[in-house]
Amino acid sequence: MLADGQAPVAFRRPADHSPEQVAGRPPSRRDPHRRGVLGTAGLLGTARLVAGAGLLGGAGVLGGALAPRGLPGLGAGTALATDDALAADDALAASDARHQPGIADTALGWLVFTAYDLTAADPGTARSSLAAVLRAWTSGAAALTTGPAPGGGRAGLTVTVGLGASALRHAGLDGRVPGELADIPAMPGDQLDPARGGGDLGVQVCATDPATAIAAAARMGALAAPFAAARWEQRGFQPTASDSANPPDVHRNLMGQLDGMSNLQPGTPQFDQAVWASGEPAWMRDGSYLVIRRIRMLFDAWNRLTGTDRDEVIGRRESDGVPLSAGPGGTAFTVPDINVRRADGRFAIAADAHVRVSSPPANGGAVLFRRGYSYDDGLDSTGTRDGGLFFMAYQADPRTAFVPIQQSMAASDALNAFTRHTSSALFAVPPMPRPGGYLAQALLEDD
Repeated sequence: MLADGQAPVAFRRPADHSPEQVAGRPPSRRDPHRRGVLGTAGLLGTARLVAGAGLLGGAGVLGGALAPRGLPGLGAGTALATDDALAADDALAASDARHQPGIADTALGWLVFTAYDLTAADPGTARSSLAAVLRAWTSGAAALTTGPAPGGGRAGLTVTVGLGASALRHAGLDGRVPGELADIPAMPGDQLDPARGGGDLGVQVCATDPATAIAAAARMGALAAPFAAARWEQRGFQPTASDSANPPDVHRNLMGQLDGMSNLQPGTPQFDQAVWASGEPAWMRDGSYLVIRRIRMLFDAWNRLTGTDRDEVIGRRESDGVPLSAGPGGTAFTVPDINVRRADGRFAIAADAHVRVSSPPANGGAVLFRRGYSYDDGLDSTGTRDGGLFFMAYQADPRTAFVPIQQSMAASDALNAFTRHTSSALFAVPPMPRPGGYLAQALLEDD
C-alpha cells in the first residue's frame, strides 16, 4: 500500500484474467414511500405503544419525552429543516411492513451511526438489559419518526437497529447466533482499530438535515442508558447540491469518482434474494445483515496520479463515470464490458482495475446492496486529512457476499494503494416486529 508522502508509482499490471461479464443496471428512482416505515407501518401500534405503560417496568421509564410533539432531545424553539416531498410521502410509508426502514429506501443526505455495548457483566442481566434496550428503541424510534417536529416535518428521518454477535454471547444466547453473523475473517492490508469497530448493538440514523440526525441519535443513546453505553460513533454525508450535474441517485465520493451506477435495485427479485434473510433462524426472516467498513482514503497519494492513471485504477473515466470499455455514446450507466480489448491487445479495463476485481463474475456471482456515506473527520495527529468512505452494505449472508468480494479486492485491487481499512463491524438487522411487539422479540422470548 502506498502511504501518504511517497512519490507516485508506475503501475505494473498483472497478466489479463480470463474474460468475464459484469452484471449491472442503472438505478431507478427508489420508492420514496418506503421512508419512515418504522413509525407508520404499525410498529408497536405507534401512538398506542408510545403512550402505553409497562415498557421497562412502567410509563415513567420513558416518560413524557416520548410524546409525539417534536423531536426528543431538541429544545422547544429549535427549528428543523423540512422536506415537503418527504413529509407527503410519510403518509404512504406503510408500503412495506416487513423490513426496517433505512435499507431499501433512498439514502438521505446525513448519517449518524452509533455502536453500543451492553454494560451488564453476567448473562442473565445482559439478556434482560438487551430486551429493555430493544423495547425502548422500538417505541423511541416510532416516536421519532411519526411525531411532527417543529415546522411540521421530520427531515425524512429513518432509524435502523442491528445486533452484533457479541450481544447474543453476552446474553448467554451463544447457540442462537446466526451463521451469517460469523466473524469477518482478517483481510490482507487491514489496519483495524478495535475501539472503532464491532459492538453489541448498532443504530443507523439518517435524515435530510444534520441537526435532526444528531438529535435523534442522541435520543436513542439516552433511551439505551443505563443498559448500554456508546462504543463508537461515525457521522457521514452524501452530496445534496440541487445544481449537481450527476445522474439521479449517483454522487461523487471524496476521491472525485462517481458512485452508485451498478448497485442492486430495490423491488427487484435480484435485490430481494441478495438482501433479505430467509430460512433459519426464524427471528431473522425478512431481516438483513449489515457489514460496515471505515475506509480511509489516502488523498495525497491519489492526487499525485495523472487523470489517466486514476481512470485505469478504477476502470471508469473520472470526468463522467463512463466505463473504459464503452464505445462512442457510452454513459455512466453503460454496463462495463471486461471482454473488450484495446488496439494493443490489452483489456480496456485492466486486470486489477476496481471495476473488474469487484464485479460479480470475478466473485462467483456474489452481490450486495451498498448504502455507504462519505466521512471527513478533519486532521489526525500528524496533520493528515482523515476522510473517506463509511462503507455500509446490506445482504442476506455476508459469508457468500461481502467476504468473497472483499477477499478478491484485498488480493488484487489497484485501489488498495490509495485506501486503508481502519474499522469493521457486522450486525444482524431484524425484521419489523409484530404489532404490539418489539424488535428481535422472538430471539429473546421464544425458548
